[in-house]
Amino acid sequence: MFPNGRRSRLLVFSLVVLTLAVASAAFGQDPSPLITTGHIEQDGHSVPYQVRHLPVSSFPNLPLDVAGQLTDRGCLIPQTFEARRPENVIHASLQRQGSSDWAVLCSTQGTVSLMVFFGSAPGQPLTLVTAPETQRLQPRFGTGALGFNWGIDPATPDAIRQAQIGLSPRPARLDHDALADSAVDKKTIYRFYAQGAWSILDMPSE
Repeated sequence: MFPNGRRSRLLVFSLVVLTLAVASAAFGQDPSPLITTGHIEQDGHSVPYQVRHLPVSSFPNLPLDVAGQLTDRGCLIPQTFEARRPENVIHASLQRQGSSDWAVLCSTQGTVSLMVFFGSAPGQPLTLVTAPETQRLQPRFGTGALGFNWGIDPATPDAIRQAQIGLSPRPARLDHDALADSAVDKKTIYRFYAQGAWSILDMPSE
């Protein structure tokens, strides 16, 4: 039998742990990211890879209707191997100047889709591109393994204007944001929505 003092301390500790667990569940917190691992063939060799994901609940700023659609689809948000904070969910004015829109990388059953939710029609997301996760891998420096390399970010009109230095004639300044679609340490393409369609903006050749 435990002495009364020790028994009391154990009871208090157990109650604290239980309370924290209930609170985490209530707020949808998942403290551990989900990891997908495997091997792919490269140049006749089997190479290991790892893709880290976060649940939709890791992005509390998402509007409830957008978060609900992602959850209903079973989406997890893949993270680049360089990620130091939650990424690949962005808020920007992608439809027009001043609009409130979201872009997300949604991973389901090994396939990643770049989805855009316009604030004017959040129930009708657009899928811009889809690819298997295993097509978006590259070496993780110093590990001998592959990691996920696909990242998205907002690109302001000023950022696009700067990136287009060297083009002749130089395009006019945009009036709303573009979507930067990148691979780690590789080329970025800029997707822009105007007049009801998406296009890829011209950039100087490297």
